[in-house]
Amino acid sequence: MLTRPSAPTNPLERLTGAGLAWGEGAYAKWAASIGAIAFSLYILLTAATAWFMPDTNWDMLPYLAIAEEDAYPDPQALHDYAYSTVKAGVSAGDYKTLTDDGGGFRRHMTESAADFHSLLGMYRIKFLYAEILSSLSHVVSPVEAMRLVQVFSVLLFGAITLAWLRAEGALALAPIVGAILIMADFGDAASASTPDLLCSALFLGGAFAYVRKREAATAVLLFLAFMARPDNIVFLAIFTVLLIAFRERGWGALAGFAASFIAYFAISHWAQHPGWWPHLWFSTIEQHYNMDGFEPPFSIAAYLKAFAASVVRAVTLNSWVGVSVLALAGWYGLDRAGFRLNRRAGILLAALVLGVLAKFTVFPIHDTRIYFPNLLPPFLLLAAPLMALWATSQGGRRAALQVTPGDKS
Repeated sequence: MLTRPSAPTNPLERLTGAGLAWGEGAYAKWAASIGAIAFSLYILLTAATAWFMPDTNWDMLPYLAIAEEDAYPDPQALHDYAYSTVKAGVSAGDYKTLTDDGGGFRRHMTESAADFHSLLGMYRIKFLYAEILSSLSHVVSPVEAMRLVQVFSVLLFGAITLAWLRAEGALALAPIVGAILIMADFGDAASASTPDLLCSALFLGGAFAYVRKREAATAVLLFLAFMARPDNIVFLAIFTVLLIAFRERGWGALAGFAASFIAYFAISHWAQHPGWWPHLWFSTIEQHYNMDGFEPPFSIAAYLKAFAASVVRAVTLNSWVGVSVLALAGWYGLDRAGFRLNRRAGILLAALVLGVLAKFTVFPIHDTRIYFPNLLPPFLLLAAPLMALWATSQGGRRAALQVTPGDKS
């Protein structure tokens, strides 16, 4: 039989209880302000980390190369430029890590300009990122330009997130959103010198614009996100199909897909992209040293082996699967409780989830950064029903407190 706990008699316990009660009341009163400030500090800390403690990854070399191809048309000159630029911009230890792996892939690329140049088609397709780096390199050093893009992307991502929460009256949830970003490896995406976070920030802006029915902004931002990472064409295609199937007005998203669909073929041809299967082979099966004319025959067995290996790595080494499952659990729980998304938001949530599954199926690679654009928007879509649930529970709590012992109802 349960008994009512007795009041604490220890002075320390009473003091602790009073402090907790005061803290609860203060947070309840200033939750929105506290949430916004805490989240802003997290974003600023992440931006500072991206500038002062960047991750020196090998992809820096080809990205810097494609940004200056016009200035260095000769493969050897372009190779020398990329490697000398990175050497000047990172520590000696980091440079050694990027160039010396004991005679493996990195050492080979350090010594072979022709083979290094053959890989650039897989990077050249990220057109927007290359153009931004090229423009910024006239103002700051190329390596600093990469860091500036990361800092800008972090700040833009954080600003859009706060704007979305504010629009839903859910700034009190900002610390929870920060925790979700930590689980989703936001810090890693911020520190890596790649177009992934820039794409994610633009993608988040496009999703927010769609929710707010800002059609022109939706079209522009989703198209720019595609230009930063063309594999977002998978999400845009699924989103378009769902909008048409459910007869939901969303010309911004449809225009963004149409523009991206046309641009995809044009950019792929211009960039001399090796094609889906050679790229997949290089990324998930075997790092081929020269991609010029590399056309391995398609093998369903090789694909299934790569798919299975990526599933295992995604579940054991990465966080995107767990974060996606958490979002689905939140949606299911709120829906069962009667707090459902509206039609427009529901279509977007479905597209985000199916987009992750489709992207993994088309190109089974395990890294969280590939799916990061799709990870946070579902939680932001759930912010409104979650706040409604909170308001209902608080209202019921107040009603219960107003019941007197004499009430029979």
